[in-house]
Amino acid sequence: MGVLDKIAEIEPTEYHLGLLKAKLAKYRAQLLEPEKKSAKGEGFDVLKSGDARVCLIGFPSVGKSTLLSKTTKTESSVGAYEFTTLTAIPGVLEYEGARIQLLDLPGIVQDAAKGRGRGRQVVSVAKTADLILLMIDATKSAEQKKLLEIELEAVGIRLNTKPPDVVFKQKSAGGITINCTVKLTHTDERTIRSILQTYRIHNCDVMIREDVRCPTSTPHLPLKPVTADGHNASRGFGASRITTDEFIDVLLGTRKYIPALTVYNKIDSVSMETLDAMAREGDGRTVMISCEIDLGIDWLLEAIWNELGLVKVYTKRRGEQPDLTDPICLRQGATIETVCHGIHRSLASHFKYALVWGKSSKFNPQPQKVGLSHLVQDEDVVSIFTK
Repeated sequence: MGVLDKIAEIEPTEYHLGLLKAKLAKYRAQLLEPEKKSAKGEGFDVLKSGDARVCLIGFPSVGKSTLLSKTTKTESSVGAYEFTTLTAIPGVLEYEGARIQLLDLPGIVQDAAKGRGRGRQVVSVAKTADLILLMIDATKSAEQKKLLEIELEAVGIRLNTKPPDVVFKQKSAGGITINCTVKLTHTDERTIRSILQTYRIHNCDVMIREDVRCPTSTPHLPLKPVTADGHNASRGFGASRITTDEFIDVLLGTRKYIPALTVYNKIDSVSMETLDAMAREGDGRTVMISCEIDLGIDWLLEAIWNELGLVKVYTKRRGEQPDLTDPICLRQGATIETVCHGIHRSLASHFKYALVWGKSSKFNPQPQKVGLSHLVQDEDVVSIFTK
């Protein structure tokens, strides 16, 4: 065996790295599992309410409590010292007719996902969020965002991406079947089989339907937030292909894919040059604010609304004008059946038909007679008829 052959044998390959990553992910998952049930009163369980939940995540004393007090009617403890907030404090943000639950979580520290400073409880609550706000102190280190992302990654939260286009199904017999509709450039079948063996999976079907995706790009302007419309249609900023890590995420099945905004607070305390540099380094989901002087908060609320992608639907009784003061807020992709559930859980079982005015009506501005599967759009007016 020549020297080159010996080097090639020792040099780490994608196959060996895949094995190591699979084992590492497996041990990390075991580490994050609680050894025993927490004592009563130790958790941060807050009943999810409203049309959506937004969680504030950040290091101590970055302005999370101040933002909660400014945007909701909830008073959260505010102080110039660290760890002012010691538990999760919910507030209700009313915007565009929607009631959005804003959750102020205690400040986390480095290695929070390993349990330091009760951090595991804090970052785990973020798994229940529909949107995460990464609060950054503009006057401190620029590494804050990266550290926060590391802590969230450690508990299985993937920011601004969607799940890989991989279908995994276990079966009782028949061995491992792997089908790829595209050529894989960052992993291979041998690596995938080795990862499956690491998790003691010997009978399954795997369908991989993507490899390369173009990363989304959006123009960015200083101070004013720029939100990428329809961000769920792409893998997100910087994500472009199926990798070993993403395949492991599919196997674990416990990953949460949540949109996030980066919020730089205290921008009134930095120079314009520093502010402009931070804005230009943003990924299109960066908002600059100052809670102290109420600067940029309106932009932040608008960005939150755009990222949540809520659809407002108004209801109308027969022979009456529609009620435009109390909309039903739903997620994009909602149907008439979803509207029925939003009004009353038993309404769908007595449903006969519905009349829809608005963008989703193909006879707009005239109404269209539709069934339960009809997709509604923002600001539609719906009148439901029962049997």
